[in-house]
Amino acid sequence: MLGHRPLNAEDYLTILKRRWWIIAIPTLVLPVIAVAATLYIPAQYVSQSSVQIGQQKVSNDLVKSIVTEDISSRLATIIQQIKSRSRILPIVEKFNLYSDQKLTMDDRIALASNNIDIQPLGTGFAHTNGVPGFSIAFSANDAHTAQMVCAEITSMFISANLQNQTDATAGSTDFITEQLKIAATTLDDQNAKMAEFERKYFGMRPEDEGNNISYLNSLNSQLEASTQALGRMEQDKSLMESMLASQATASPTVVTPQTQEQELQSLIARQADLSQHFTASYPPLIAVNRQIADLRAKMARPSSAQAYAAAPAATGGNDSVAVRDLRARIQANDLAIQQERNKQAQINKQIHEYQARIQSTPQVEEEYKQLTRDTQTSQSLYDSLSSKLKQAQMATDLQNRQEGETFSILDPANLPDNPTFPKRRVFAAGGFTGGLALGLLFVALLEYRDTALRTERDIWAFTHLPTLAVIAWSGDVALSSKPSKPSRLKRLFRRNNPKDPLAEANG
Repeated sequence: MLGHRPLNAEDYLTILKRRWWIIAIPTLVLPVIAVAATLYIPAQYVSQSSVQIGQQKVSNDLVKSIVTEDISSRLATIIQQIKSRSRILPIVEKFNLYSDQKLTMDDRIALASNNIDIQPLGTGFAHTNGVPGFSIAFSANDAHTAQMVCAEITSMFISANLQNQTDATAGSTDFITEQLKIAATTLDDQNAKMAEFERKYFGMRPEDEGNNISYLNSLNSQLEASTQALGRMEQDKSLMESMLASQATASPTVVTPQTQEQELQSLIARQADLSQHFTASYPPLIAVNRQIADLRAKMARPSSAQAYAAAPAATGGNDSVAVRDLRARIQANDLAIQQERNKQAQINKQIHEYQARIQSTPQVEEEYKQLTRDTQTSQSLYDSLSSKLKQAQMATDLQNRQEGETFSILDPANLPDNPTFPKRRVFAAGGFTGGLALGLLFVALLEYRDTALRTERDIWAFTHLPTLAVIAWSGDVALSSKPSKPSRLKRLFRRNNPKDPLAEANG
């Protein structure tokens, strides 16, 4: 009647009383079968170890680690390395794993790789304030084999992490060293170009422009002073030449002390004028000083008007002292004029040179900016690489001293006492659950196929007519010829037809 009408608790209880043995048999038999099956299933033992991730012992502010890869990425890389064929094959051969099974070497390697389980000890592989480490587990048919293989894999993890960090630091150091050599060569080339530039454009750099302008102004002042001095010397020359001409055409006269005094005063005035504009080494000034000294020496000797008058006759008509003095002065003046003109030419040359420097400053400045920018860039790159190389060397030394980020064994591989598979309790519980479900399924199927009318609710469900009377069940009616009794299994699955009370009464 299952499925033909809604059932209540009383119906379920009735079914349970009538069919309880169908549920009990599989519920009791299947757990026994499941437990017995565990005796023929190879046991699996799991050995587990824990690895702690130790942080760098020196602050990152002092020594920055070169290994910047996230710990989760690095650990994933190490796991792939450990599970690779090249790493698993030696383990399989060393411990003769799965030799009792008819498997190829590739299948044995794949099975060993699948039996390796890596799990974090926290919520994830975060490097900062995250997981302190991870666990490594390996399952095998033998407890000692599982322990030895787990210890071997743990050791491989630690070695692989150390090797990866060493390779990273060594690779970084080699790369930075190579780049530093290139940067040093570039910087040397730039310094050579800068030295050549300074030699070629000496005094023309932008920072020299102010000095060049000051020097040019100074040269212009010197040129102006030289021009004025040259003009005065030419005037003096003209005056002396006129005096010489007058002395040469005039008759010899007696040189009196008054004349000498007048000449001395003229020489002193000229000495004072030259001393204001020139140094003591100036040739005209030296000549004037010599004339003053000679004239004072003459004036100091005893003399008389007759001696002065007789002097020309004694010399046999030669020039007078005044004429010789004028000629000497004119000659010295010519020498001074020539020197002053040479000085002017030198000053003009320097003026043209500084003017050319000032005019070429904008063009030189542009080239200087480009060259300076390239030199500064090369210097900055060299300094940066030099600093990074020192950091890399310190990080390498830190890694060699095992003071960087390291993997250390927190719990060594344990020797499992009991197999993790198969567990008899789990198999028994599974058999019990499966048997109960199977028995309930059989009961549900039998009740669905059963169409017997046993209660008034069954009659109403099929006929929708009220029940007039109920005749109690009095057992099977005896037949004259007893048919063969069907087996209990056939009667179990036989579809029962509804009983007809009238037919039974007539029979």
